Amino acid sequence: MDVSFGTLWEAIAERMPRSIAISEPGFDRDYGQFERRAARLAGALAESGVRAGDKVACYLHNGAAYLETVFAAFKLGAVPVNVNYRYTRDELAELLTDADAKALVFSSELAANIVNLPPMRLVVGTDALEELLAATPPRPPEPRPGTDRLFMYTGGTTGKPKGVIWQLSDLLNSLLVPIFRPLGVPELPATLGEAVRIAERSADLAPRTMPVVPLMHGTGLFNSMGALLVGGRVVTARPGGLDAEHVWRRVAEQRVSTLILAGNAVGRPLVDELRKAESAGAPHDLGSLRSVISSGTAFSDELKRALHQRAEVTVFDAIASSEGGPFAFAVTSSVRDLPSRFHPVPGTRVITPGGAEVEPGETGVLAYSGPMPLGYHNDSAKTATTFRDIDGRRHSVPGDLAQLEPDGAIRFLGRGSGVINTGGEKVHPPEVEEVLLDHPDVTDCVVIGIPDDHWGERVAALVATASPDLTAADLHAWARRTLAGHKIPRQITFRPELPRTPTGKLELARAKSLLENP
Repeated sequence: MDVSFGTLWEAIAERMPRSIAISEPGFDRDYGQFERRAARLAGALAESGVRAGDKVACYLHNGAAYLETVFAAFKLGAVPVNVNYRYTRDELAELLTDADAKALVFSSELAANIVNLPPMRLVVGTDALEELLAATPPRPPEPRPGTDRLFMYTGGTTGKPKGVIWQLSDLLNSLLVPIFRPLGVPELPATLGEAVRIAERSADLAPRTMPVVPLMHGTGLFNSMGALLVGGRVVTARPGGLDAEHVWRRVAEQRVSTLILAGNAVGRPLVDELRKAESAGAPHDLGSLRSVISSGTAFSDELKRALHQRAEVTVFDAIASSEGGPFAFAVTSSVRDLPSRFHPVPGTRVITPGGAEVEPGETGVLAYSGPMPLGYHNDSAKTATTFRDIDGRRHSVPGDLAQLEPDGAIRFLGRGSGVINTGGEKVHPPEVEEVLLDHPDVTDCVVIGIPDDHWGERVAALVATASPDLTAADLHAWARRTLAGHKIPRQITFRPELPRTPTGKLELARAKSLLENP
């Protein structure tokens, strides 16, 4: 089926105009409204000179406007570009220049950063969006092919963000397992008509998906886009910092079935709120919740256990990247499935630097041959390094280390550049982080190699805790139960919370500074 997401959404809106597509606090948008608003925005973009292939940047908080902007871009064959809403004016201008963006739609709360931008054909804030839509006739539907594109900017914590180029047909294929198969659809629809029929008959089963992570995060956006492919509903929370009590109220009010998290950074506050509400004698209603999806950062078994104890929920913890995947899932449906273990999906291999598969017990890098991006925007050298031909087949190899276990499961060891060499011994930070996160008083942590005159590097941990009594000696004793001596952090610095982006990714430069200058 060679069609754009926009063409699929247009067809679903025509057949199911009154079904709710997006629920934002204070209002709902049905598929008919979703389509008409996107059509008017597409018309405004076209009138301003935006054409197929041009980049349309989304500097937006979660909400209907984000998805409407993506839809409008797809209608034109333009390329949606995610922008981190925490970017300063200089960072924003730099990314827009790198992407060669021709249009920008931004949340009005971010207007102070809309200065000194590169030349643009249209810049509009959400406070002016209603007036623009009212003044612009809707652009008629125009079928678009699956070769149209989307940019997903990734990184930025250790270097400048890179635009990963997704072709929409490849992105659609990547959604077969998480979106279509839970509905009993074993293969992607072959025609547009078949896709619409799947959405119609799945009305009562389609997911009500709530991205607690920002839509600028691939996991949040892609799963939300997928829900809209099958007649589902995307539920958002009000903008601002994470309000766990508000999230759980939205889950109950909207009968959310799928929650999108970013590991402990989001999961911990949500679980803490569940416990707080129970202690107050007013537990939250989780009766609608069926699945929790997390990707991109550690999600501890302690938090998974807390969710399983309170809901009949399946947790999908993914090793994935914007460059392709997911590589592996740790899937748990009850406390009996804990401790969780990652099992590779078809198309994933653990390989040596030369491309041969490793033997059980050995460490290699993850390689994936399923649906993947075309490469990086304006970086052919990095594209050639990450997207490699192995045994005659294209693979995505972002550099994630993993150890292959005897039963075929894998143990994730993190990005290769993060390995700590302390006195000649190699330490993989995720292994140490996993042990520290199991401590009941540790809410978050990161393990980093810090320069050391004697050892070359020393293992250091930045630990988030709410306990005033937790000490480094406590954690040393805890870690010695399961870790070799050279893996135990020689330095532990405590903080109320770790510096993380809205997507849950660690701000590595800040974390290192906090450890080097405690």
